[in-house]
Amino acid sequence: MIRILDLHKSFGANRVLAGVDLTVARGESLVIIGGSGTGKSVLVKCILGLVRPDSGRILIEGRELHSAPAREAFLARIGMLFQGAALFDSLPVWQNVSFRLLRGPAALPRPEARARAIDRLARVGLGADVADRLPAELSGGMQKRVGLARAIAADPEVIFFDEPTAGLDPSMAGVINDLIRGIVTEMGATAITITHDMTTVRTVADRVAMIHDGVIRWSGAVAEMDTTADPYVSQFIHGRAQGPIRALR
Repeated sequence: MIRILDLHKSFGANRVLAGVDLTVARGESLVIIGGSGTGKSVLVKCILGLVRPDSGRILIEGRELHSAPAREAFLARIGMLFQGAALFDSLPVWQNVSFRLLRGPAALPRPEARARAIDRLARVGLGADVADRLPAELSGGMQKRVGLARAIAADPEVIFFDEPTAGLDPSMAGVINDLIRGIVTEMGATAITITHDMTTVRTVADRVAMIHDGVIRWSGAVAEMDTTADPYVSQFIHGRAQGPIRALR
């Protein structure tokens, strides 16, 4: 579905991506791990076209999306769950969920968009009574579920999850992880998740890729992650202070 070849990106003297090579198969759930500032978010922003790489290639279904219309067509096929849910605080929940559906040349009538939103809310375990509330009236876990409902509102082919359990207690994080795994499997979507949470990795991943020093240090099936001999992966997933990864002190 997505192939990344020798991708480079620097911001001034700060080299963030230094030759990333990565492939994401159709229907696969890939989780990208790595320390803070290693380029996980920049890599995703490059795929989405929000950041222009300095060099390298990004192929979607074997094609480079050079033109704006081609890029927009790809973006119409994706969903995104943002780290902080990123809900519009002035809009009721149902309008947040159906935000994309209410806009553009293919916009749905409001009653149909509301019905779609209520259906997606149900898929993430929220009742119709939530639809007319404002985001500020919801708990953090409920806001994250609303963000997930919005991410799947248009039945996307590719879904991006940015730290989906950040700020949640362990119990609610487990609920969100299970919802993501179930929804991705049910929809047959291609999923790319960025996370530091190893419980999320083990719950939602088919395959894991670790980025370090601007390159993919290791990638493999999630079942291989705990037994790999790679010292960087071992240190990261077990949270050890000692090892080749040097934290700032």
